[in-house]
Amino acid sequence: MTKELELNENGETGCCPRFNPEPWNKKVLEWQEKKFIKGRVKTFMFMPLNFGSVITKLMNKVESAGAKTIDNLCLSDHTSKWNMDIYLAVDKEVEGAENVTFSGKFLSKVYEGDFKDTGIWCKDFEQYAKNQGQKINKWYMWYTTCPKCAKAYGKNYTVIIAEMA
Repeated sequence: MTKELELNENGETGCCPRFNPEPWNKKVLEWQEKKFIKGRVKTFMFMPLNFGSVITKLMNKVESAGAKTIDNLCLSDHTSKWNMDIYLAVDKEVEGAENVTFSGKFLSKVYEGDFKDTGIWCKDFEQYAKNQGQKINKWYMWYTTCPKCAKAYGKNYTVIIAEMA
């Protein structure tokens, strides 16, 4: 049995920071050479198996390089039922990591609820992009907190961020 997280005096868990959806909901993001480091997560039928250990390794590389993460932003790209690439936003190149950059126009929308609703969210996002006159080139999911923190905060936010064609 796992122990539930409790909130500290600042209303935080000490694990994942509390997510503020406002800056990310229904926004157009213009990124020019936005820096990320890449990790690979094993999945089973799209469910992550080793996300925690992969993100811990990436965070250790960030810390060792004297870098910082940006907005706790970690994009997930489900490349198959068995693999998910993750992209952790950083403020500078990180030695010993796979450094990548994203450039272009990205559309974002925040969703709240159980992951079982992901299919519904994706259909809604497709319609949202269409209504904005946009065509989706590539999708990313941002799972803003781990399941324990989502439970502690009482909200499970996911942001869909898509590169526009």
